[in-house]
Amino acid sequence: MNRLTTPQELESWRKAIRKSVDPDQPRLRVCDGTGCRALGSQQLLLALHQSLDEAGLAGKVGVVATGCPGFCEQGPLVTVDLPQSAPRASIAYQRVSAGNARAIINETLRANRLIEELLYVDPVRDQLIVEEADLPFYNLQTRRVMALNGKIDPRRIEDYIAHDGYLALSYALFEMEPESIIEEVSFSQLRGRGGAGFPTGQKWKLCRQQPDDVKYIICNADEGDPGAFMDRSILEANPHSIIEGMLIGARAIGATTGFIYVRSEYPLAVENLGIALDQARQCGLLGQDILGAGFDFDIQLRLGAGAFVCGEETALMASIEGRPGEPRPRPPYPAQSGLWGKPTNINNVKSWASIPLIIANGAEWFAAVGTPESRGTAIFSMVGKINNTGLVEVPMGISLRELIFEVGGGVPGGKTFKAVQIGGPSGGCIPAQHLDTLVDYDSLTRLGAIMGSGGLVVTDEDTCMVDLARYFMNFVQQESCGQCLPCRWGTQVMLNTLTRICGGGGQPGDIETLHRLASAVKAASLCGLGQTAPNPVLSTLRHFRAEYEAHVYEKHCPAGVCRGLISYEIDLEVCTGCMVCARSCPTEAITGEKQQPHVINLELCTRCGLCIQLCKFNGVMVH
Repeated sequence: MNRLTTPQELESWRKAIRKSVDPDQPRLRVCDGTGCRALGSQQLLLALHQSLDEAGLAGKVGVVATGCPGFCEQGPLVTVDLPQSAPRASIAYQRVSAGNARAIINETLRANRLIEELLYVDPVRDQLIVEEADLPFYNLQTRRVMALNGKIDPRRIEDYIAHDGYLALSYALFEMEPESIIEEVSFSQLRGRGGAGFPTGQKWKLCRQQPDDVKYIICNADEGDPGAFMDRSILEANPHSIIEGMLIGARAIGATTGFIYVRSEYPLAVENLGIALDQARQCGLLGQDILGAGFDFDIQLRLGAGAFVCGEETALMASIEGRPGEPRPRPPYPAQSGLWGKPTNINNVKSWASIPLIIANGAEWFAAVGTPESRGTAIFSMVGKINNTGLVEVPMGISLRELIFEVGGGVPGGKTFKAVQIGGPSGGCIPAQHLDTLVDYDSLTRLGAIMGSGGLVVTDEDTCMVDLARYFMNFVQQESCGQCLPCRWGTQVMLNTLTRICGGGGQPGDIETLHRLASAVKAASLCGLGQTAPNPVLSTLRHFRAEYEAHVYEKHCPAGVCRGLISYEIDLEVCTGCMVCARSCPTEAITGEKQQPHVINLELCTRCGLCIQLCKFNGVMVH
């Protein structure tokens, strides 16, 4: 790996890398992101290498450990890329284990036979999908930022270079002035992908206009929303895209030092980022006189301790400086006075990864997708009651219905869709009657939600919206830094009220108190955490007020979730006396003779729900 000193050397290396790839060599791409690692991808990779050795194919078949392509519900994922002469381009295997490695080598690679039990079955057409390009999950997406996820080895800079990596940087250094870079980003209408949606070009312009000689840029990778893993997957799968984006941003703004602030709970992302930074330095793409352009810039990693509030930019900067992660009032804004009092530009992972695409393809190309006010694509992690759990990239302006039921595959088990919590704990719940709402910054805000960083939690008929609001309020209350009174005490009082309502102790006036308190916290809190913390409460009050009233006035949880408001009863006509529930009950609340109907002692019952899960005859009723 030689140090590059000119853009011509970079292009020569790119051509050499591409020329070294044998199009007739089969290749196995194995997802080795965090999700698939948890399901055994490391063992699978080891088994594939061993099977290739046994078959005498070591060195003749490539094995690539990639980042996450997004189809997490079906992991571990293995894609068999076949020679150009083969009738198929690639074969997509799902839910592969180490025990399948030998069959993939012997059956698919040597005998050219499909392993049908590893293929995806399209539930709509009830047919096997062979080609990766034919998987509906990917076909319905517009993959730009995630285009290389699952395609390249994130630990090899050569893979990124081969796919036009650092081409945009070369163009920005030698063909564009800093002001023209900012103009291009402004024309693209890219808005911050971290949640607020502030115009990126406007932020850059303000930072560049500051007269200071020292300026900083920061990548905010402190992703802390429950169920969110968009930034983590990009960092793991394509770290060089963030590095290249920051290099271009530094050139435009006039910064010489950058920081990537990532939470320490992301060990694989931290590891892959560290490798990528070292490789970029060795190649002369970070450090002094980059590509001979006289441009100096380097990036440092900073690990966060997991405080959700450090996702707020002023708290994040305080943490980098070694101080407690507490927000400060604005103005001055970070672009005016940020890190160590110097002008600082902060963008999210997805924002930085979008920059090389904008510079390489042009602002018009980027803005051709999306809506007039929200251009480009959005990346969501879809979790909860949804069939296709995973990571998706879709055009801004897609409807919630399309996103959930077409890309996400709908709600499992034939259950009825109830609502979607979008924007994480700072977002809001959107009910079924608004499924045709377009997914863009302004449409979601009008419904009391926010785009956020891209967390999307789907709920069904079995979800209690009051309990869901309590869950998110518990999260933000624990994560509050406690610096300002409205957030510190307001979230605590709201949490106490919600907990009491879910426990059966709701009182007349509680609903009105919640609304007034939520509005006060939203208006008076110091930072974005406190200002958006009441959103789940306000949105559920707005769209599901009847559920709150049932909890408070009828002492009833319509979803049968809140333990303080439900009781269990065994259907005597259905119970066969199989004894399964009685033997498993942790409090011995279920009694009865074998082959005789059983009963539940409500004084001993803790409403844990284990009996419902174990009963094969649906003999336990919830009241």
